[in-house]
Amino acid sequence: MPHITIKMLKGRTNQQKTIAGIKVADALAEAIGCDPTHISVAVEDFTPTEWQDVFKEEVTNNNNIVVQPDYDPKSLLK
Repeated sequence: MPHITIKMLKGRTNQQKTIAGIKVADALAEAIGCDPTHISVAVEDFTPTEWQDVFKEEVTNNNNIVVQPDYDPKSLLK
């Protein structure tokens, strides 16, 4: 443990997702001083429409967010 879930819009390749997962895991291991072999990473893809509800639940209504985004998720619906 820890486990990281990366949520992103659909369209990235499996290679891009793997590279992102490795880099995020490496950064977390360095930041908190944990054994990198204890970290797992998942990637979940969403359409812009699906993301509206996920954003509301996981970002807007989440008191545990430590880095706030600076965009309106509705801008993704173009």
